[in-house]
Amino acid sequence: MRLVLDSFWRAAAYCLNPRVIVLSLLPLVVMLVLIGGLTYFFWTPALAAVAQWLDGSAVIGTLSGWLDKLGATALREALAPLLLVVLATPLIVIGALLLVALLLTPAMLKLVTARRFPALERRGGASFVGSVAWSLGNTLVAMLALGVSLPLWLVPPLILLLPPLIWGWLTYRVMSYDALSEHASPAERRALMKAHRTPLLMIGIVCGYLGAAPGVVWASFALFAVAFALLIPIAIWIYTLVFAFSSLWFTHYCLAALQAQRENEGKKPPLAPAPTAPSAIELEAQAPPALPHHER
Repeated sequence: MRLVLDSFWRAAAYCLNPRVIVLSLLPLVVMLVLIGGLTYFFWTPALAAVAQWLDGSAVIGTLSGWLDKLGATALREALAPLLLVVLATPLIVIGALLLVALLLTPAMLKLVTARRFPALERRGGASFVGSVAWSLGNTLVAMLALGVSLPLWLVPPLILLLPPLIWGWLTYRVMSYDALSEHASPAERRALMKAHRTPLLMIGIVCGYLGAAPGVVWASFALFAVAFALLIPIAIWIYTLVFAFSSLWFTHYCLAALQAQRENEGKKPPLAPAPTAPSAIELEAQAPPALPHHER
């Protein structure tokens, strides 16, 4: 627990570094270009499809009639864009996570290594392709988990538990791998991720809850459409900054744990060599000298 808290405060302090703040804007630019293009081409048909689905739902029809009686017509009209934003949020979160892992994490790793672990030996052999494959594979598993658990989100307690749990697992798998990719050998990485699985998963879950904070901004977009151009960049930047903090947290924790693991291995006494059977020459040398003939 001490290592978790120590790496937490170090990561928070690094987030105030102007270089980290500037680097966090890089995924923001990429995400804005992607979202702008997707919104331009697909927002209107997607919104029409969601509105059509809502009109055909008996539950939503009852809710809309109830809102009309209360005079909340504007809120009823906001249901379709709000639902579309909710459905798009997981994709945006995963996209931001992957961009941070590919664009921001290497820079964070170099910064932490240069300042805190300059003498830590680099034994890693993970390639860029291997990192991308690892990230995409775990992302597919997380997407599958999201799809399977989506109906359970309608249960009030579970919507507060399942998404952060899934984000936490994905963050733990992606960030830990990237933090150790340059310095740890495959065997060291597997051993460390196994030995520290619980604290690493705990860090990931905390980061998952932190990643839910921008959801308030996304919801505000549906209620205050006039602020769309301002709220969307703010929300995405919060996502990237949260994931940058997560990357720093995992980097500080994993490299400190790797250093301690190597120090413990260096303190272990060398194994004693296995006893070997004596050779014929050694047996002859150890035999008592023969007595003279007259003494027999």
